[in-house]
Amino acid sequence: MGKTSQDETLQDSWDEVRSALQSSIGRNNFVTWIEPLQLRGLSNGILRVAVPTRFIGEWVSRNYNQQILREYARIGVPVSRIDFQVSRPSQPKAEKKSANTANCNGVESRAAQNRNASAAGPAPQSSETANEEGDLPGAALDRRFTFDRFVVGKPNELAHAAARRVGEGGAVTFNPLFLYGGVGLGKTHLMHAIAWELNARQPEMRVLYLSAEQFMYRFIQALRDRQIMDFKELFRSVDVLMVDDVQFIAGKDSTQDEFFHTFNALVDQGKQIIISADRAPGEIKDLEERIKSRLQCGLVVDLHPTDYELRLGILQQKTENYRHQYGGIEVASGVLEFLAHRITTNVRVLEGALTRLFAFASLVGREITLDLAQDCLADILRASDRRVTVEEIQRKVSEHYNIRLADMIGPKRVRTIARPRQIAMYLAKELTSRSLPEIGRRFGGRDHTTIIHGVRKVETLRESDPQIAEDVDLLRRLLSG
Repeated sequence: MGKTSQDETLQDSWDEVRSALQSSIGRNNFVTWIEPLQLRGLSNGILRVAVPTRFIGEWVSRNYNQQILREYARIGVPVSRIDFQVSRPSQPKAEKKSANTANCNGVESRAAQNRNASAAGPAPQSSETANEEGDLPGAALDRRFTFDRFVVGKPNELAHAAARRVGEGGAVTFNPLFLYGGVGLGKTHLMHAIAWELNARQPEMRVLYLSAEQFMYRFIQALRDRQIMDFKELFRSVDVLMVDDVQFIAGKDSTQDEFFHTFNALVDQGKQIIISADRAPGEIKDLEERIKSRLQCGLVVDLHPTDYELRLGILQQKTENYRHQYGGIEVASGVLEFLAHRITTNVRVLEGALTRLFAFASLVGREITLDLAQDCLADILRASDRRVTVEEIQRKVSEHYNIRLADMIGPKRVRTIARPRQIAMYLAKELTSRSLPEIGRRFGGRDHTTIIHGVRKVETLRESDPQIAEDVDLLRRLLSG
């Protein structure tokens, strides 16, 4: 029985929505998440869509549900809700096994090795999408996060160089590459850039990028569905494994155990691993010691807080893009320098402020002046006023002198610990509004006279010891953004 005109109209609208999605989210994301979907029908405002796996259905629902509804509203088709229904493929199990493919996060990947090819016949030609519940798509890649769009400065030049080297492919002397730093310093940007670069240089390479939370979620799901061998096979058959925010698996014993064995299996095969976290491996609380040891075997790189020059460079690059996008809006002299000085928290806040400025200037038809920036960004500027804490100073000084934070506030009086402690006391007095007794309490309950002695000692040493003066100035710049 042929299709009715109503069926054809419904299919046409679905095709139009898919086309719009491909334009907005990019080809790779479309292939990974939208192309596997199949229209099943529309009734009472509920759109029924078949998905090959529950994971894909949950991901699309979480990340693209509202966008799909908006596209339907745009073309005048009333859809109030989308019902994602898992539709398992009907091919035999043996054929499924030989057809095992993985398309990871928009980075197109080649099919897994056809160990069963002679027994099960040739694998299907298309490896565009994962088509079995055991297949684990990773997180989507952001097209903006490429090496071309990464602004390099002194705080991130080593991390950028290391990421570039891994992105070139081939043998790398360090494995894993561990990137760590605070929010908005570029860790995720560099990881996405590595994936895009590998995809461009070696499209046949299997690259899997995902967050530690996704790794844990998929592991738990595999345990629940009794598909742990499929989980192991996929994660240990990739060429490059990239795990973002690894601190989230700390304290999750079973997940840590599986991560450790996956890590070892890949390293033993000579496969590359890239990990990111918000702190160094040794500082991640509740992370197993064997994992910390493994992570520290490679290259551990700190993305330092941005300095003024790097922030200004980021603003200048974004401004060139926005001038084109917003029809040539002018930016008065001194505005970018003002923003680079005042907004020091992280790059995301900085870029968000610039986006707001251009959008507002476009709406009111005005040049972006210093007065306009101060009025438009009053809330961001207030929130960005630097408030350094004593604890932050202690952590940064401990990192600089490579001593334990516990020793910083502990009783040890050897010079290698006492001198950094005095420098931290000095910076706490200079950069915070805390009283001397309050500072003393944060240094293990020391008396305020001990703080005074430490501050005066550093003031004297700054005059006579060039190395101390240089250290203090460097730490002050790092803490002040």
